[in-house]
Amino acid sequence: MSDPGLVLIIAYLLGSIPFGYLIVRAGDGDDIRGQGSGNIGAANVTRHAGLAAGTLTLVLDAAKGYAAVLIAERWAHGSSGTRWMMAAAIAAVVGHMFPVWLGFGGGKGVATSLGVFLPICREAVLAGVIVWILVVAFWRYASLGSVAAAAAMPVLVYVLYAPRHAPPGYLTQGTILISLLVLWKHRSNIERLIAGQEPRLKFPRS
Repeated sequence: MSDPGLVLIIAYLLGSIPFGYLIVRAGDGDDIRGQGSGNIGAANVTRHAGLAAGTLTLVLDAAKGYAAVLIAERWAHGSSGTRWMMAAAIAAVVGHMFPVWLGFGGGKGVATSLGVFLPICREAVLAGVIVWILVVAFWRYASLGSVAAAAAMPVLVYVLYAPRHAPPGYLTQGTILISLLVLWKHRSNIERLIAGQEPRLKFPRS
């Protein structure tokens, strides 16, 4: 692939594959967009179709983001490699949030963001997952965990990408952009959290 625009198009199209929608359609024929929150992501799929379907959605949504960035890494060489990886990461997340196949109405981008950052800074991804687990374990709001992890990601990438050295500006700016997109997609959750109307997770009792 010699055309950089083609790499970004592939990243967007990969990101736009609506795995949650397809998994629920293949399972019981329902349109997940008409169930629960209407989101095509793993959380809503889990609530409607069960843990196995939700876990598969999570894994595939993360995998498509990972694959998009990996393709950009293989295509680009030298000092421009990370720049194109970051561009592909943004394209994949935008594809998930605004998929052409579903009239540009997609998911909130948490799992896909997890996937795109794995080839870029896996240490930041691990730290973000820990943030999510701690917040959810303490407050029992899955959405609050996602918001906290998204807000923390720019700081985590800045600190962990190259310890004791500032990362490239485009990496910081791209990470901030992805985080802002995820936060924007969670605006209704944030409103419900502020109003005290967001449903809590229910952990099974032993």
